[in-house]
This record gives sequence, structure tokens and C-alpha cells, in this order.
Amino acid sequence: MQYIRSHHKAGVITDPPVDTIALPHDLRHLRRKVLHLSNGEMVMLDLKEAVLFADGDRLILDDGSNVAIAAAPEKLFEIKPRDPLHLIELAWHLGNRHLSAQIEEGRILILRDHVIRQMLEGLGATVAEVEEPFHPVRGAYHAHGGHDHHAHG
Repeated sequence: MQYIRSHHKAGVITDPPVDTIALPHDLRHLRRKVLHLSNGEMVMLDLKEAVLFADGDRLILDDGSNVAIAAAPEKLFEIKPRDPLHLIELAWHLGNRHLSAQIEEGRILILRDHVIRQMLEGLGATVAEVEEPFHPVRGAYHAHGGHDHHAHG
């Protein structure tokens, strides 16, 4: 079994990957784990620190070749507002419930939750089921390696 001990962010490596590893958003935060390549082979990821991987990031195998991380499609709700102010209001309601969300200019994506769907539709949003890669916004506590930098007191 080959080992992976280093990685690069998307765009750094231009060589084509030898394979890919498709992972949903909640499995892309990794430090040490056996990973299954799309061809069925297994590799051992063994990093010094946990890393939040994004679509297109590359893992470097012991032999120098690289494997691409792919954001796997997930079952999501696509939330469309009436207007830009409504988008902000909807984002506030979702954030108030601590839901992971991918916020874009004209829509918000969240994991499917039928109770939340009813709430959003009650607030006037248009909600549709979609299946695509999910890239939720990371919380402020995760921006610096998961350390809490708030002043307490």
C-alpha cells in the first residue's frame, strides 16, 4: 500500500493525476485514514496535521505521482430568494440554526432537511432538490486550524 505524506492546493500541480478520490464535504477534513481510489486501490493518508481538502487539491504518493481530491455529489436543497435582501434574510435564518451552507450570489445550498425546507418555503424561498458537490462556508472558529481566537472575559 502506498502512503501519502504531503499535499498541494488545487492549481499548484499541473501534471495529470493518476487517479481520484471522491469525498463528500464532511469527509474532506483528514489527517490519517485509508482512502479508496476510484480504481479500487487503497492508499494510506498520513499527514502531520489535519487538512480541510477542497475539490482539485492533490495528494502526493510515495512514488511522486499525485491523486486528485474530487468533491462528491451530495443530495442538497437549492434555495432561491426573491431578491438579494431576501437571500441575506434566508442566510441569517440558516445560520441561526447552525446549518452548513454554501452561499452564492443567487442561491444557497444546504443538505436536505425537510423541516428546514418547510421553514424556508414559509419564508417565501423557492426550494428545489439538487445533487452536486457541496462546498459549505467554513465557520470563523475553523479559519485558523480550528483554534478559538476570540477574546474571553
